[in-house]
Amino acid sequence: MTVCRNKEAVKHMSDFIVNIIHRPEMVPEYAEKVTGHGKEEDLGREGLLTESLDIFKIQQECAHKNGLKTTIQMTYASLFNEEAVALAKEHHEKYGDEIGLTLLGLPCEQFREKYKTKDFCIWMFSMEDKKAIVNDVFEKFHECFGFYPESTGSYYLDAALINYIKEKYPSVKCAVATCWEEGPKAYHTCNNSWYTLMDGGPWAPWIPSKQNTHAPAANREEDSGIVAIPHLSRDLLACYDGNGSNFGTHPQNVLRGMIYNSKTWEYPYLYNLIDQYRYLEKFNNGYAYNMMFVGPGWMNKMGRWEAPYELLLKSYEDGCAYYGQLKKEGKLLDMTMSEFADYYRAKKHYEEPECALWRDILYGSDKQLFWYCDPYMRACVNMDEGGAIVDLRPYVSKLDDPMGIGTKHVQDVSYPFLIQEKYRAGYFTHYAGEGTVRSAKICYQGEEADLCLCRTKAHFREENGVRSLTLDPAEIEFRNLKCTVQTVISFKEGDSSIRIDRKLLSCTDPDAEITVDEYMVGCYGTTEYPEDMTSLTLSLDEESLAYEYKCRELHKENADRAECVLPPVKTRVILECEASRKEGYVKEGYAFSPMFTLGYKAVLKAGEGVTTWLRLEKAD
Repeated sequence: MTVCRNKEAVKHMSDFIVNIIHRPEMVPEYAEKVTGHGKEEDLGREGLLTESLDIFKIQQECAHKNGLKTTIQMTYASLFNEEAVALAKEHHEKYGDEIGLTLLGLPCEQFREKYKTKDFCIWMFSMEDKKAIVNDVFEKFHECFGFYPESTGSYYLDAALINYIKEKYPSVKCAVATCWEEGPKAYHTCNNSWYTLMDGGPWAPWIPSKQNTHAPAANREEDSGIVAIPHLSRDLLACYDGNGSNFGTHPQNVLRGMIYNSKTWEYPYLYNLIDQYRYLEKFNNGYAYNMMFVGPGWMNKMGRWEAPYELLLKSYEDGCAYYGQLKKEGKLLDMTMSEFADYYRAKKHYEEPECALWRDILYGSDKQLFWYCDPYMRACVNMDEGGAIVDLRPYVSKLDDPMGIGTKHVQDVSYPFLIQEKYRAGYFTHYAGEGTVRSAKICYQGEEADLCLCRTKAHFREENGVRSLTLDPAEIEFRNLKCTVQTVISFKEGDSSIRIDRKLLSCTDPDAEITVDEYMVGCYGTTEYPEDMTSLTLSLDEESLAYEYKCRELHKENADRAECVLPPVKTRVILECEASRKEGYVKEGYAFSPMFTLGYKAVLKAGEGVTTWLRLEKAD
């Protein structure tokens, strides 16, 4: 691991770190159409270039007057502008800003002339073009500054491209590498026109594996050589439930979401969101991270998102002022991207997870989600559904599919899910079929109650490498019986499994026998649309079923394991159970409900419990 240059930062018991990143896009996204106002497209138009650079200067001023240093990520277009290059050099010397290089902002006259395309998303190009573009941009940067950058980025950087950049330009140690949950939800709210489909990645910094950018490296051999950060820090609840582009610590995200008082121009949600990120240090060994990544297009003089320019400017000034005040109070460390990469490698180790117990700070509900991310999985636990697992991504498989033109994944680079309640229904479903979820049913004399119907709260604990959630007990009422069930969900560091302990705390009839039906309904995919399930195989110990949409089931007393192998995502999902009386089962779905089910039924009396493990393995 790299030695950290910011030793003092690491000594703090509690660190809240911010990266403020500006890019002088001379031809900012959206801006040509907005400022052109009906004129024929002209990427070299003087008014567009002048306004873009003026906005960049204002953004820099907002940070600097609040004592904050920035990372200036030069765009390809800005490298052809002498004033932009001179400004970057000046601010590097005067304020300690880092001069980096972004692979956003490619479109300009020089780029269009050479590559004869309007494409601008680096991960969508063919691998041949990706390499050529990287060489052009990095060499132009070196021509302007006399050195190669230590940071780069885009909305997304695929693993093959990161590996190439690190090999060709080893100075790079940090990159903006994904946009959290920038998938179908964002696509739909952009009138099906924003083809950046990249759900399933980390929401906080991580070390990408050489095989797949979204999947964190488990060891030195898998380490791609960079520290990755997300494009914006988003609301981990509002963004998951809706369009993430409206819920981020970029101030103009909040304006786009209309989350402000239109009369007073106040936006307490922005500060609450920043504070919620500060709170995450309680779950991550005294460390929390936040970032703002801003291009000039957001502060167009004609206004954006039904907000006038004056409000756009005020929101950014106020956002920087809040970070500046936190720094003055000793509650924030402002770092450049390369400084943060050194800090991160000194602070964290490969198998250390990122955790977030997140509460609703927007809608006034009591909803609570827990997010867990390590090199083997990303999981989300929903306390509004009794502690059900509602999102599960098998990082253990380290999918290494090529991406871009000429491959099967031109636009959709999302990491596939096994469970995803937004795209595959979750517990609350249509009158027929099932949705993906990991939960339990409490059954007694022909009645059953799913814990998904029992809202609860979670209490986090970390001990000996195990992060656990203890849920407030759920009270279940049948016709002739009342009982109380408690759930504990545990994630062991370095272990690709989720342990769930259920205990029957009490029953109004102490001799009553309760059946706890522990189940997982799963599938695979990256969108709402079903995939072909015929390559899947379901097994219960030695007996197996090849998936044929025939609704078949297998049952066995005291089964050792129920499993499903999913070749399209190279994953084996295993459910194991520890209980004195148990029955294992697997279920095949049907065409209208193309899911699979793994489960165990355990019989308990008051005071007894059942333990299950959901394990993920790579299946070659």
